[in-house]
Amino acid sequence: MRHTTTTALLATLLLAGAATGCGSGSSDDKPRAQPSASATPPANPLVQFTNAVNHAQLESYATGIPAFQDLEVFPPQWCKALNEGHSVEWMLGDGGLYPVGQDWGTKKADAYQLVLFGVKAYCPKHTAAVTAELRASGEY
Repeated sequence: MRHTTTTALLATLLLAGAATGCGSGSSDDKPRAQPSASATPPANPLVQFTNAVNHAQLESYATGIPAFQDLEVFPPQWCKALNEGHSVEWMLGDGGLYPVGQDWGTKKADAYQLVLFGVKAYCPKHTAAVTAELRASGEY
C-alpha cells in the first residue's frame, strides 16, 4: 500500500512538472533566450529523495517502504542540523533525527544511506562532508 502511495505521488509530481514545462506558442518575433545545453532544471527534492529510497531496495524496507509522508519530514531536519554544524552521528543519536516511525523502523546502515539520499536531494552542499564522515566511520 505504501509503495502504491509513493508511486502515485511520484507520478503526480512528475506529471505536474511536465505540465508546467509546457508553453504555448507566441507570435512575437523576438528571439527567445534558450537555456544552455548544460543547464538542467532543478529536481523536486521530494521526488529525488523518494526515487533514491525506492531504487535502493534497503533491507529495512523489504516488506514495504514507509509512506512518503513519514519519510519526507527527515531530510529538511537533517539539513537544518548540518547547517548548524552537527554531524550525522549526532543527528542519528542525541539529535533525535533517526528515521523511525510509529509502525516502521530503519536499520542503522540503512539510516546512514537515507541521510545521504536526503542530503543529496535537499542540501547537496553538505554531500561531500556527509560522505567523508560516513567513510571515516566505515559506514560508507
